[in-house]
Amino acid sequence: MFWIIMALLLFILQIAAIIVIEHHRPDKAITWLTILFIFPLIGFLPYYFLAKNYSCHRIHNHDNNLGEFCKSEITNRCTNRVSADNLQDVIDKDSKLHTLLQQIPVALLTAYNETTVYSEGKSAFEAMLESIAAARHHIHIEFYILRDDNLGTRFKQLLVRKALEGVQVRILYDGIGTRRLGSNFLKPLKDAGVEIGCFFPPLTTLFEKRLNYRNHRKIVLVDGTTGFFGGLNIGDEYLGRSRKFKYWRDTHFLIKGDSVLWIQYAFLNDWYMARGQSLAHSIYFPFQNMPGNELVQIVNSEPGETMLELMFSLIVSAKKRIYIETPYFIPDSGIRLAIKTAVKSGVDVHIIIPGAPDKKFVYHATLSFVQEMLEAGVRFFCYQKGFLHAKVAIIDDLACSGSANMDIRSFCSQFELNAIFFDGKVVNRLVQDFNIDLGDSKEILLTEFQKRPRVQKIKEIYARLFAPLL
Repeated sequence: MFWIIMALLLFILQIAAIIVIEHHRPDKAITWLTILFIFPLIGFLPYYFLAKNYSCHRIHNHDNNLGEFCKSEITNRCTNRVSADNLQDVIDKDSKLHTLLQQIPVALLTAYNETTVYSEGKSAFEAMLESIAAARHHIHIEFYILRDDNLGTRFKQLLVRKALEGVQVRILYDGIGTRRLGSNFLKPLKDAGVEIGCFFPPLTTLFEKRLNYRNHRKIVLVDGTTGFFGGLNIGDEYLGRSRKFKYWRDTHFLIKGDSVLWIQYAFLNDWYMARGQSLAHSIYFPFQNMPGNELVQIVNSEPGETMLELMFSLIVSAKKRIYIETPYFIPDSGIRLAIKTAVKSGVDVHIIIPGAPDKKFVYHATLSFVQEMLEAGVRFFCYQKGFLHAKVAIIDDLACSGSANMDIRSFCSQFELNAIFFDGKVVNRLVQDFNIDLGDSKEILLTEFQKRPRVQKIKEIYARLFAPLL
């Protein structure tokens, strides 16, 4: 009887701990309480190791020298180059949104940029390889997934060659996303002098209770003047060479100009967290007069709510249209309310999701939100041509795109890198791609969706319970 009472008291304490710690995130609290009730007592162990929230100074072991360098040099120079004339169009469109965007930490608006948009992997990867081949001083690469396959081998061979030529080469990969990368791939790189870092290795971060925080960025930087970022990882499947998907639709960017400095900042900060090596030196932040004049704001988000606040602010600011493409649609209650409110205000909301899943459980979670959105007046479409991996949000006359999915994990638990594009040419290109994707999609009608099999509904309910963790 004594042990039963003690177990019951421990169970009650565990419930209380989750409620207190997650009081500001009720969706997450409900999920973990569900797990605890399914697995009494032992269900608290994964919560302890995976879900415990930490203050910023515990999670983010930042390079203070790099931070001070950015504040003093990069911020001042970029700010001075953004004139009142550059900003006036943005301010005229939505002064409140502009004020809010300027409050995002370490993500200042930059004025002199030139952007190229890629809608599939082949052209994007060829551009990356071409830029890497032309590197003179340094190459910085950071990916969530880096595979030892045909595409990965092409990158490896080129990076080995550049390192032997005397170019500084650094590779950073996520410890979970790239957990299967072996010594056969890494040894030739190391032998050539390539520096390699693993971001939050699984075993180490498990005991440090940081396993839940993953680095989802996809970055290539060349000489501090050319940057690539977006949704593409390095792997053959991103070229449509997988058994499951013969076509892979993604969105990736090549950018030149002041915004590259902020992408460099994100990489060097991550490098410091992974390797403990400070690279706060002006040689990695060259300032050049670029031909482009596009306004771009790089959003370097970390575990917290920066990306969530950004997306919420963009959605509630919408007056005409909200076009969203995402492989995973798992919004929290605030984002759902913002979208439904926008529809009621007369905003045209279109959302495209994949027509076939790459991860079935996550796809069921995505579908669990569809009926609620359809009933609110949102138009949903399923992409039919292949797998849709693009992460794009077009809000009126601006666009936000990068590595972040429209899900709770990207919003709150991952290191992401997105950009807000204000230039009409870039936004129009993304709208054009969106409309092409609409033509390759099938609309989900409420009357038809309600007739889906009961088994499917049960799968969605079950997946919905775990949505905050996906």
